Amino acid sequence: MTYRRAAIPALAGGLLLTALLWWAGASANALRLQGATDALGGRLVADLQSWLTPWSYDPPDSVRFGTGALGDIEGPASADPGRYLSLYETGMQIRFAAVFAFFVPGALLLVRRLPPVNRRIPATLLAVWAWGLVAGTLAVTVSTPWLIASHGNGSYRLLPQLAASGGRQIVVVTALVAAAVTVLAARITVKGAGPLPLNDVSVRAARPAATAGTAVVAFSLVVLSHQSVAASLQRVSLSDGLLSEPGDLLRQWLLLGGWAGPAGGSLGHWLLYRVGDVLLLAVVWWALRLLPVLLTRATVTATAVGAVCATVVGLLANQLFRSTVTVVDSGEQWGWQHLSGGLGHGVPAALVWGLLAGLTTAAVLRAAGGRTGTG
Repeated sequence: MTYRRAAIPALAGGLLLTALLWWAGASANALRLQGATDALGGRLVADLQSWLTPWSYDPPDSVRFGTGALGDIEGPASADPGRYLSLYETGMQIRFAAVFAFFVPGALLLVRRLPPVNRRIPATLLAVWAWGLVAGTLAVTVSTPWLIASHGNGSYRLLPQLAASGGRQIVVVTALVAAAVTVLAARITVKGAGPLPLNDVSVRAARPAATAGTAVVAFSLVVLSHQSVAASLQRVSLSDGLLSEPGDLLRQWLLLGGWAGPAGGSLGHWLLYRVGDVLLLAVVWWALRLLPVLLTRATVTATAVGAVCATVVGLLANQLFRSTVTVVDSGEQWGWQHLSGGLGHGVPAALVWGLLAGLTTAAVLRAAGGRTGTG
């Protein structure tokens, strides 16, 4: 599939994702009305506000009224609140522009190397959806320093504030809609592109490659995510200054989960939560096993991006499974609250370890002689 044919679906999906996130952010103001609270309930309104506020152009009171970093009248923001308001608007402009800029190249590569034909439609949909989450996460990350500085406290605990930036939950929903439109447009543009058959890959080469890539993801999920190791990462400290407290940021970008040995509860309940981790690894292994078959050309770049998408999908499957368990244990209300707080969490780590897993898979596949053909 040529770049020209793949560019139209990628651009359409990027524009739709950006527009949906802008619309979602603009809807945050409506949730503050009394009618919304009466209709939806206070808890649901609060959860939805936490989803939508990070994408809203409406600045918080500390920026709008210039109350400063610590909330007192003589704070740094009170000197010229107009400049801090302009800084906040610049950060939001960067956020929306970055969503489009990050989504389009990834979607272009996925649609070109993973066209929605010959039983590839579910894989293409899931991959583009996962890449939408990655694009949203990267956009939040690169734009957050401007928003932190707009509060007048850019030099105060910068890295912990950067790690605490939200706005990923609503991207899960909007990215799914954008992925569906992207795949639909790709189905139209792929007509007349010529035959795009599945590849014939040796099982003896594909399985060890998938196992090696999954082992990379398992290192984060099993080793680094253990409570003792995660606590050590949290205690990492550097010299004084903006980069003096990297613990929160390291955990966000290195840990795919968090677990400890069974304590104070039944062993069966502990094992039930570990099923989610097994589900994540199973999704990653199966996706890495099929990637060389599904890709029209199993390049290193395409394999790495596909592995990132597989890790994100596995992470979402793990989170949905755990939320289901929480609903069963604690009731529907607490299950929704758990899903609201945890949905989309861990995507930065999925990006890091997914890239490493994809590079490992491609290297092992080539070393094993897993050349692809058409079949």
